[in-house]
Amino acid sequence: MRVMSNIYIAYFSDLNGSSSPDEDQERGEACIPNISAPERKIRLRFAIWQFVITLAVLGAMIVLHLNPLWRLLLFFMFSASTVSFFQVLDKT
Repeated sequence: MRVMSNIYIAYFSDLNGSSSPDEDQERGEACIPNISAPERKIRLRFAIWQFVITLAVLGAMIVLHLNPLWRLLLFFMFSASTVSFFQVLDKT
C-alpha cells in the first residue's frame, strides 16, 4: 500500500504546474524543430488556402440550403487545415 501512495503522490505532484523551465530541460522535455523555415511557409500557405476553400464551400452549402448533415464532410477539410497550422506552430 505504501508503494501505491508514493506512485500516486509522484504522479499528481507534477500536475500543479509548479515546475520551472530548468526542471523541464533537466528531464529532457524539449521540442526540437525538424522542418525548415521554407517548409513551414509551405505548410502555413496550405493551411490558409485550405481554410479559405473550406469556408467558401461552407458558404456555398449554406446559400444552396443543403441538408446540414452534408456539412459534416467539411470536417476533413477543416482538420487538414488545423493539422498543418499546428505543425507550423510546433515546428514539427
